[in-house]
Amino acid sequence: MLPQYERLDDPASGGQESSGRSAIRVRFGKLAVITVLFPVVGFLFCVVWSLLYNFEQANATHCMVYNFLPSLSAAIGNYQPQRFVWQFSVLVHALPRYAIAFLYKNFHIGLLRKRRKELAYLACILNITELSSLVGLTMWTSVSNYDVHKFCFSTFVVASMIYMVTVIVINTVTREGELLTVSERKSVMYKKRLLLANVCSILLAVYFFVRHNSYCEPGVYSLFALSEYFFVYSNIGFHMTAYWDFISANLFFDWKNGIHFSSV
Repeated sequence: MLPQYERLDDPASGGQESSGRSAIRVRFGKLAVITVLFPVVGFLFCVVWSLLYNFEQANATHCMVYNFLPSLSAAIGNYQPQRFVWQFSVLVHALPRYAIAFLYKNFHIGLLRKRRKELAYLACILNITELSSLVGLTMWTSVSNYDVHKFCFSTFVVASMIYMVTVIVINTVTREGELLTVSERKSVMYKKRLLLANVCSILLAVYFFVRHNSYCEPGVYSLFALSEYFFVYSNIGFHMTAYWDFISANLFFDWKNGIHFSSV
């Protein structure tokens, strides 16, 4: 069951009238879809544009062998307008993502009740770390500042994978059973599948990267890039499962009470 969440200010108005103005209500499902569309469409644009207009440069490697897909870093950070589109997409979608991270903290605390509440705080910290690292690797590209980009990318990979495992653990100890709703079952099922896809994609990426550097075979670096794409989209998909976790929730905004979530 979705718990009630505290407002940022006085909750007395009930989301109706405040200072003579009506509250704005947005279904969480719509917010989740709009939020996820920014990185999904932005990344797809970067890859397609790089293939159409920067094919040779984006696919070039130190081996000088043929490749057909640009790496993640080359697609989002080496050329314009791809860099601007990706930065815009990430920054716009980051704002609701930070709010959802704290929404999940309250949600996980409600699920865990008196047991292992530290898992809820750990998940929140990892979620914020993952998102902040994504913002960092987006703003500091491999061309502009390789060391910062590399650090942020490594932090993003580690934090995102530990976050996924932590969320799966929370769901395993609190949401397994016959009493789950259809939406809850979908959320748990897709979380597990997307975690598996995420782990497989990063293992394949490591394998193809090492193989490319060892043997310089044509197309292998593109397979590494394809594995990166699966890693990105499985990560996005995992966060999109919030759609089912908060399917009955609404986001309210009014001038007196600010922004708050409610299941009403």
